[in-house]
Amino acid sequence: MVMLTKFKQVQEQWGGTSDVIDHWLSTRQPLLVEYCKLAGLPPFDTATHQLPSPKELQHFCQQLVDYISEGHFKVYDMVMQKWDSTGYSPTQEISQAYSLIVQTTDPALNFTDKYANVDEENLLTDLDSDLSSLGELIEVRFAFEDNLIQLIGDTLAHPPGA
Repeated sequence: MVMLTKFKQVQEQWGGTSDVIDHWLSTRQPLLVEYCKLAGLPPFDTATHQLPSPKELQHFCQQLVDYISEGHFKVYDMVMQKWDSTGYSPTQEISQAYSLIVQTTDPALNFTDKYANVDEENLLTDLDSDLSSLGELIEVRFAFEDNLIQLIGDTLAHPPGA
């Protein structure tokens, strides 16, 4: 629930300020919703929460991989193109913020490696704790991304020479 609330705050603060930021946030929302469904978190019904099906796990794992790839490749490229068009180049603070995001990539991909091809015969005894750990990791990643979004938003709002 905290992640959904934080997402809404970031969307309200930065949505509409840049097509790059809008794109980034629009890719985050479905991942966040699917995570909450999978983990049985509010606003989804937690009273009847049961283990997800292999298909649901595969779908979520694919969304997670797509989200990570989107951030590392498409969003980064979009930001660089915007900066190139304004004559701006990344600061050390921006580079550091990005490197913190990168550090969360492998642990998230480890989750997908473990669960993307799970089938009915596999025991999911670690799923609850793995989902909890992934949720904490996603929350940290989103915080790092929010910091980078703020830095990007500030630079795009005030290009060099403006």
